[in-house]
Amino acid sequence: MGRTYFVEEAIGQYLSDLSTNLKPYVTGLLIGQCSPQRDYVIRAVRTPPGEEQKEDNISPSKLASIDEEWITIHAGQVSRMLPGGLLVLGVFIIATPELSKESQNTLRKLVFSVEKSLTRKRLWKPAEEEVSDRVALQICSATKKVVCRTYDVQDPKSSAKPADWKYQSALSASWLALDCTVNVNIHIPLLATSPNHDLEKNTRNGLIRWSKQIEDSVFLINGQVKDDDTELLEGQKKLRGNTQSSPQFSDVKVLTQLSQGSSHRSTATVQICSGSINLKGAVRCRAYVHNNKPKVKEAVQALKRDIINTLSDRCEILFEDLLINEEHHQKNLEREYHVLPQRLFVPVAGSSVMLSDYKFVDEAAGEIQGHFVEMLDQSVQAEDIHVAEEVTTVDICPVTGNVDDTQQKQLTKATLLLKLQQNMGVVIAAAVAVFASIFSFNYFSD
Repeated sequence: MGRTYFVEEAIGQYLSDLSTNLKPYVTGLLIGQCSPQRDYVIRAVRTPPGEEQKEDNISPSKLASIDEEWITIHAGQVSRMLPGGLLVLGVFIIATPELSKESQNTLRKLVFSVEKSLTRKRLWKPAEEEVSDRVALQICSATKKVVCRTYDVQDPKSSAKPADWKYQSALSASWLALDCTVNVNIHIPLLATSPNHDLEKNTRNGLIRWSKQIEDSVFLINGQVKDDDTELLEGQKKLRGNTQSSPQFSDVKVLTQLSQGSSHRSTATVQICSGSINLKGAVRCRAYVHNNKPKVKEAVQALKRDIINTLSDRCEILFEDLLINEEHHQKNLEREYHVLPQRLFVPVAGSSVMLSDYKFVDEAAGEIQGHFVEMLDQSVQAEDIHVAEEVTTVDICPVTGNVDDTQQKQLTKATLLLKLQQNMGVVIAAAVAVFASIFSFNYFSD
């Protein structure tokens, strides 16, 4: 039996409007949420025209001319604008009857390309029991016939499976929202062996280590620790007969474990560093969950991923901005301060779900509005843009001057002593030996 997709009713009108355009085909993304029982589609977004199309003002007439790379880039941009719990569920194509035979092969290719591109950037791994089906929707512009199929993106040889496409009014009008603010204070060393101060790579490695702490954290939902398999709304009054856009908010506190359990062996390492990166501030995080008896583990997983994604995405946006403006030089030895983009939220008409984006302090509302129109095909009023937090800073601190030969010998000797002691399983003694070896170096040299 195939999967069932419950679809926001307004999407039907949106797709119908796209099909009236006199173009051979239109492609786009489907946005929503997976759950073990059913899937939800709350947004459809057409692929914006590429630069060449804007300049030439022409539309390609054959599916072979589809710009696969541009569609995956668009998917990456859209993915950044989705709060926890939402993801790019698949792709759609609206094509003339002449192109219908080619459409399914094109959709299959796009589904796998988009998923591969999005997976490459993630700092978290999907759970074993997680839904891995992605949707491919084909619509004939003449007959309006809808063909919905899914592919298992974990299996490169996956064949198409039929799926149901059902419209429903007020689908996401009362989804559940989880909200939290996470204080960030991450120190990332820049290894001396890293060529040319590769800030982006070092930052990503540091965030991978930090993301594991978030995965292992304890989440208090409205002040309580709840079992994974209990219903999120257990013990709460459920809103009935409400078709207005009004989510039930849950306040969440994130408790990061200060130390590992006794079953984990502690180890210490000494590394020669050329500087450090410090991320400091507070980030606003939010996740949405469907209201069909969601489990606590679904909600917590969605919020964990939003915490990890939002910081990773901001760093990526910052490095892109530095590259575009040529402000960063690979061999710059001066201390640098940067401000990560702030998060903002924008409401969606007829839905309790709010979409997200990021802005630098000096960006005007008009730029944000333009970004929503281009990426999500959504008009946004300036007064509907809600900036959610204060600034988060990035402090890049290179070591002043070069490490001289004496310091190099001290660090090398400290490292050797530490490794010897670690092999004997005496971590505390190793730390003492390191401390003593550095300050007694002159004695040994004589």
